[in-house]
Order: sequence, then C-alpha cells, then structure tokens
Amino acid sequence: MSVVIPACNAAATIAATLASLRSEAEIIGEILLVDDASTDSTATIAREAAAQLSLPLRVLPANCHDAGGARNVALTEAVHPWVYLIDADDLHLRGGLRALLRKAREQPEADMIVGAYRRRVNGQDRQIKVPNGYRAACLANASAYVKGDIRSVAVGSVLASRTLIGETRFPVGLAYDEDTLFWARLMSKASLAMVSQPVMVYEVSPMRSDDRFALNPVRRFLDWRRQLRTLTDCNIPMSALKAREGLVALKIARVHYARGDLDTAARFLWPRPRPKRRSEAWRCLRYRFKLAARRRLSAPPIQLQGAL
Repeated sequence: MSVVIPACNAAATIAATLASLRSEAEIIGEILLVDDASTDSTATIAREAAAQLSLPLRVLPANCHDAGGARNVALTEAVHPWVYLIDADDLHLRGGLRALLRKAREQPEADMIVGAYRRRVNGQDRQIKVPNGYRAACLANASAYVKGDIRSVAVGSVLASRTLIGETRFPVGLAYDEDTLFWARLMSKASLAMVSQPVMVYEVSPMRSDDRFALNPVRRFLDWRRQLRTLTDCNIPMSALKAREGLVALKIARVHYARGDLDTAARFLWPRPRPKRRSEAWRCLRYRFKLAARRRLSAPPIQLQGAL
C-alpha cells in the first residue's frame, strides 16, 4: 500500500508519526512524505527516522502551502492498490492497517474501509470515535456524511483503493473542511466497509482549529461554500449541502461569540438555515439567545428626556 503524509514544519512530530507505522512495515510498499515548503528540518528528520525504522520513505518537495494540495501531489505519485493517508502530527495504532486490509479481504467488493479512531485534545485522550451508520450503498452515505448524520472520519482512519480515488483530489485553497469534501466524493461512488477498532490517534488543537474560523471568516466561508456546492456533480442533494452550510456557519458563529465579536457571530447565525439535527438546532437557538442577551447587556443606557 501507499502511505501519504503531508508535512509542513513538522520536525517536532514527524519522527513519532513514522515510528507509529513501524509495526506495519511489512505491508507498506511506500511512504510518500510531501515536504510542503517547510522551513525547518522536517525532511532531514523524516529521512533519518525512516532509515532507522527500515521504512520505504520517499520525500516529495512541494510548494503548495496547503494540506489538500500536498496530499494531491502524493496521490498523483502513489502506485500501490491501496492508499492510506495520515497527517504528520497524528499517530497510527499498532495493527490498524492490518485490520483495515483484513476487512478488505473479508469484503472484496469494498473499496473504502473506514476505521474508528481515538481523539486526543491538547494531548489528552478524550473518546473513541466509531464510524457507526456506514452502509454498503454509496450515495446515501455521502449525503448523510455531509449533513453530519453519521460519524465523521479522520484523515488516518480510512483505507481507500487507488482505483476508487482515480482522479478525485482534495480541494485546494480552503481554510477548513477540505477533507470532508474529499471523503464525500469518494463515498458517493464507494462500496463501504467498517472496522470498529481504533486504527489511529487524531490529535486536535482547539485553539488552532478555532483560529481557522477567525481569520477572514466571510471570504473563507464563501470560498468553502463554492467548493461545497460542486458536490452536486456527484448527485449529493442540495438539501444536504445546505445542512452542511448551517453546521459550518454555526461553528464560525461559536468561535466569534467566544472571542467577543458579536457582529460576526450574528452574521453567521441569522441568515443561515437552522441545522436539521435536533442537537445542532438547539445549539443554534441557544447561541441566538445568548447573543441577544449579551447585546442587551452591552447596549448603552437609554437617556430619559429631561433627566438631570
């Protein structure tokens, strides 16, 4: 199989990520590390670690300045029947790739295997995310995935056949959610199988995640929505895409509310359709009430005419 790792200034984490793949070395045909305009020693450390671990590493220099673009560089170069993607700050779990391949052998019609993963927030283990709800039928999964009705997958928890991927590529130039759009495209034509055991550790930094929504939120949202709407090409209904818009708009509103930018929070709450899922719809209403209350509290007092 081909393992794809995009890396930009990942000198502090890439050795650990490669070490986590050591137990699967016998079934890995190549590791394609895309060194995306790093200004640190990412490539050097990766080569040294791979040599010590006897991993078949090939470093691909790139100047994408974009995780999706870096992954696309490697997808073009991959030559093995199965492709596994993992980020340069995540960890593979021992036996995970073997479990994914075993499921592929058990269900030979499957060309996309989705595994569970452990979610770690700021270095602290939180919970195991099991991808419940996935079925063999393709388009229904893609629509449910976009709407958030079934568990999201993480980069590092999926094994996909190179035939399935074909010419499908990650959107580039987006600040967030490019992986969701990629997986949705694959799901719209895939025969899916599921592995309930965790296959990787997904590292999450809430601060870094929130920062993506804080900078130029309107322009970034419009750029993302333009790419989202292209999913109609694979017959994902507009109702599902609008539901996704509502979910992302709610995330942006939450970040700006927490950081005190009430005007931007309001802009992303009121014009957008309310999410369909009960929990998300309630969260949206709650933020609207909280926003209205904070605005009332911060409004200047009304001056009564004639008051001393």
